[in-house]
Amino acid sequence: MKPVTVKWQRNLFIGTFIVPTFVFFCIFTIYPVVQALYYSLFDWSGMSENKTFIWFDNFKDMFRDPIVWRAVGNDYFLVAGKIVGIMILATFFAVALTRFNFKLAGFFRSIFFIPNVISVVVIGVLWNFIYNPQIGFLNAFLSLFTKEKVDIAWLGFTSHTIWMLLPPAIWAGIGFYMILIIAAIQNIPASFYEASELEGAGQWHQFRTITVPLVWEQLKVSIINIMMTTLNGSFVIVWIMTEGGPDNSTQVMGSYLYQMAFRQYHFGFAAAIGVLILVLSLITTIVLQRLLHQETVELS
Repeated sequence: MKPVTVKWQRNLFIGTFIVPTFVFFCIFTIYPVVQALYYSLFDWSGMSENKTFIWFDNFKDMFRDPIVWRAVGNDYFLVAGKIVGIMILATFFAVALTRFNFKLAGFFRSIFFIPNVISVVVIGVLWNFIYNPQIGFLNAFLSLFTKEKVDIAWLGFTSHTIWMLLPPAIWAGIGFYMILIIAAIQNIPASFYEASELEGAGQWHQFRTITVPLVWEQLKVSIINIMMTTLNGSFVIVWIMTEGGPDNSTQVMGSYLYQMAFRQYHFGFAAAIGVLILVLSLITTIVLQRLLHQETVELS
C-alpha cells in the first residue's frame, strides 16, 4: 500500500472522530456565545421582533447595577465555600475509605454518592423542608435543647441566607469528588505506604508527603470543576430555595440573568450578564490554573 494512501486513511479515521465533535461544539457552545454577544448590544424584550441597537449601553447599565455586584460577590462566596467544604470532606472520606480497613467501605461510597444521582431540584425542595420554620427538621432538632419551640426563618434574613445555601450545595457535591480522589489514591502503589511505615511515618505524614503530591492533578481538576460548575450552575439551587431573595440578598449571576430575561423581559441586559459570566469564568480558570500549578509527581 502506498504511503500516501496510508496517510489519507489515517487522516480520514482521525477526522471521523474529530469533525462530529467539533460540529457539536460549534452548535452548542460557540454559536450560543456569539448569539449572547450579539443580543447584548440590543435593547430587546425577547418577545418582540423589534430590536434597538444600543451599542454597549447594556454593559454600562450592568456595571452600574448594585444587584449585579452583589450577585458576583455571592457567586464567588459560593465558589470559595464549596471548594473548601467539598474538598476537605471529599478528601477526608476518600482517605478514610481507602487507607483504613472499613468493612463497609463500599456501602459508605454508595451512601455518599446518592446526592449526585438526585436532581438538584429535589435537593433544593428537600432542604427547603429542612429549613422550614414551622415543620423543618433543623428547628425541630434545635427545639430539643431549648425550653421553647425554635421557629427561626433560616431563609428569611438578608444577612445570613446566602450562608444557608452552602450546606445543600456542599452535600450535593461531596460524593462525586470523593470517587475521583478515591480512584487516584487507589493508583498509588501500596509499597510507597509500606516503605513509609517502615521509616516510622504516621498517617498524617503519609497524607502530606505521599497522598497529596500523587493525587494533586485530580485535586486541581476538582477545584477548577467546582469553580466552573458554581459560576455557571448555582442558579438552580438558588432559584428553587430562595428565588434570589430576600431583597436580592442571594442573587447569583445566573438567577439574576433568569429574572431579567424571563421575569422582566430585558433580554439584552440578560445577555450582557451571560457575557460577564463567561468572562469571569475564563479569568478565574486562568488564575486558578496558575495558583494551583506545581510540578507533576510521577509514579516510578
